[in-house]
Amino acid sequence: MELQNTLDAMQVLRKSGLDPYGALVGSLNTLFKVDQATQNAIKGWLLADNFRFHFEHNGYYRQSCLQQGVTPEQIRGFDDVTRIPLVPVRKFKDVDSHLLLSRPLSEIEFEMRSTGTSGIPSISRRDAPSVTRAVLGLYAMYREFFRLSRGAVLYLMPPTEEIPEMGMIKVLNMFSGLVDATRTVVKRVSFKPQDALNVLDDWQDIHTRHIIGPPFLIYKLVAYLKERGIRLKLDRNTRVITLGGWKRFTGMEIPREQFNAECAEYLGIAPNQVRDMYGLVEANILAVECAQQNKHVPPWVHFSVRDMNDLSREVPAGRRGLLAIMDPTSLSYPGFILTEDIVYLNSTDQCGCGRIGQQVVYLTRAKGAEVGCCAINLDRKMAEREAAEMESTPCPIAV
Repeated sequence: MELQNTLDAMQVLRKSGLDPYGALVGSLNTLFKVDQATQNAIKGWLLADNFRFHFEHNGYYRQSCLQQGVTPEQIRGFDDVTRIPLVPVRKFKDVDSHLLLSRPLSEIEFEMRSTGTSGIPSISRRDAPSVTRAVLGLYAMYREFFRLSRGAVLYLMPPTEEIPEMGMIKVLNMFSGLVDATRTVVKRVSFKPQDALNVLDDWQDIHTRHIIGPPFLIYKLVAYLKERGIRLKLDRNTRVITLGGWKRFTGMEIPREQFNAECAEYLGIAPNQVRDMYGLVEANILAVECAQQNKHVPPWVHFSVRDMNDLSREVPAGRRGLLAIMDPTSLSYPGFILTEDIVYLNSTDQCGCGRIGQQVVYLTRAKGAEVGCCAINLDRKMAEREAAEMESTPCPIAV
C-alpha cells in the first residue's frame, strides 16, 4: 500500500460525498498487514477529519476546544492527535449529556445504555451513519478474528428483547447472523446451567458449538460442571467468546488464567479457544483477541494511554496509564473519550498471529471510578433474583 495514494484516495472519496471509512473497513485484513507508521498516518487523517466535523457542528464541544486553545488547523495528522480535547466518560451519565451531540436529537436512531453500581445509566446516542459505521466495523472484526460462517451459538445472556438497550447484549447478538443456529438460555434474568448442557448435547455431532456471553455467566456454567465432576468435549473449532469485564458486582475478580484452564478442562477445549473482547458502550469499537490472546485494536482507532499525573501526555507502549479511546467513526458525538480504565499497550506492534497494530492489555479501573458495566449490572440483577427466589421457597418441615 502506497501511503500517499491511500490518503489522496480517501480525500477524493470525501469530496465525492462517499465515506472513506467504509473502504478501510472492507480492507481490514490488508490494514493489519501494513506497518505501524502507515496505520498511524491513516488514523491521523481520519481523526483530523472527524475532529473538524465535531468542531464545526457541536457548539458545546467547540467551546471546550477553544478554551484549550485547539482548532482544526492545529490537528493535521497523527503527530497532533494527542492535542484533541477528550470527553470524560462520566459526561455520558450527566443529565445534560445531550449537549455532547453533534447531530440534532431528531436524527438520533438509537440509544445505548450501560449501568454500573451507582444505578445511573451512561447514555450514548447514535445517528444512522454512526450506527452503520459501528455495524460495519464490528462485523469486520468478528470475521477477521473468528471466521464464523456456520455452527451454533449458545448465548449465556438474556435475549435482546428483554433488555434491548443494553450495549453488551446488542453487540454480542450480532454473531447470530454468522451462524446456523442460536439458543438463549438466560430468561427473565434467571440462568439454570442444566438448560445450557441440554442445548450443547442436542447440538453434538450436528454443529460446531460456540458459547458467548459475559465471563461471570460462563464461569457459573463451568462451576456447575466442576461441582458435579462433568467434563464435556466440545469441538475443535469451538470458540468461547467473552465480553463484559472480569469483575463481579461484589468486587470479586474472576482470574483469567484460572478461567481459561477450567474452561479447557470442563468444556474439553484448548485454552486459546477462549477469546475475550474489550469495549465500552460509548465507543463504536471492540478490541478482539486473536489466537495468541492479544487484544487487537481496530487499525482505524487510536488507543492513547495517558500519564495519570498529566493527562495531556501520552506514555510509551509497555507503560500503564489511563486509556483514551480516539474513535473517528462517531458522528453523533465526539468519540474522543477519556475512560476510567488503566491499561497498557504491548511493547511490540507485531503479534505472533501475524497482525500488526496496537494490542491493549486491560488492568483495572482507576481509583475512585465506579465499578460498572453491562455485565456487572446484569450480575447484580441475577443475584437479587436468586436471593428473592431462595427467600420465597418454603423450608421443608421434618415429620
